[in-house]
Amino acid sequence: MSFDYSTLRKVLFKLPPEAAHSLAELFLRGAAQTPFALGAISKRFTVCDDALKQTINGLTFHNPIGIAAGFDKNATMIKPLAALGFGFVEVGTITPKPQSGNPKPRLWRHLELRSLQNAMGFNNDGLNMVMARAEAITPFAIPIGVNLGKNKTTPNEKALDDYRAGVLRAEAASDYLVFNLSSPNTPALRELQSESFARELFAMARSITQKPIFLKIAPDLQPHEALAVIFAAIDNGASGVIAANTTNDYTLIAGSEARGGGISGASLTKKSREFFGAIARELHGKTTLIASGGIMSAEEAWARVKLGANLTQIFTGFIYEGLGAAKTLNEGVLALMKAEGFNTIGEAVGCDIR
Repeated sequence: MSFDYSTLRKVLFKLPPEAAHSLAELFLRGAAQTPFALGAISKRFTVCDDALKQTINGLTFHNPIGIAAGFDKNATMIKPLAALGFGFVEVGTITPKPQSGNPKPRLWRHLELRSLQNAMGFNNDGLNMVMARAEAITPFAIPIGVNLGKNKTTPNEKALDDYRAGVLRAEAASDYLVFNLSSPNTPALRELQSESFARELFAMARSITQKPIFLKIAPDLQPHEALAVIFAAIDNGASGVIAANTTNDYTLIAGSEARGGGISGASLTKKSREFFGAIARELHGKTTLIASGGIMSAEEAWARVKLGANLTQIFTGFIYEGLGAAKTLNEGVLALMKAEGFNTIGEAVGCDIR
């Protein structure tokens, strides 16, 4: 099977972004159902080198490049994404009840800026259907994370109930869980990024599961605000933090404010790196740090590792770089690591802030 992404991308980018995503999903799911295709894909795109391997929170990661939540919302592409060389796959965001998300159009490309803007609104098939798909392939070869949110119609004072339902349903067929309090596309969700809710949320989760649980936070908080919330989460059982989600800083792209939603990709790179670095200086060595947001190259992934990232995630980078994105990043990180004299990636984590 041939995988010429440059040709495929030309076709996909002529379509509306959401239609292109649906077509890409069909392509990947089709590959998964074709005899011997996954093995051929894996042979071409997977980078196998023990220097990239880490054990984190009791889980084995064969490389530090994961696919962030938002790409595989409904756990329909886990197998092909693993075959494409990702070290871990995070599905979701999933809500207890299925929901259609915000009105279309709700996803836009900024091609010249290698960025996306999305106002999706947690469109997903709901906990029962999504987790049934995950259960069908559990245990899996690489870690599967499940990103949990609340339904749009659930008021914030009842949000804990939605997250509890998520933990109860997702715990058995996940390797780690993520609480998404930071999407800009569910009204008032970011108001839950508070010390009091973080304490309550993680205490609740720890009464149910001992699996790793992460907090996904927004890059639009001031670092001291973010750290207060993160420390409240850690004190009540959080395993770490994913920094960061998309941004609603519309100064990054002229004219973007009219559409709303969150900006990702190259336009977010500088802001996300600076935010990550600010919190990593306080958190490195105290908890697990996963860097996300604007990671569009191996150089950027490597920079986040040296700032303290145990792992990294991409989303928009995958859209723009294509099927070989994980391979390109892993090979690049490996080359940079060896060029700077490190034998394993674990040795390099946080070297710029120690």
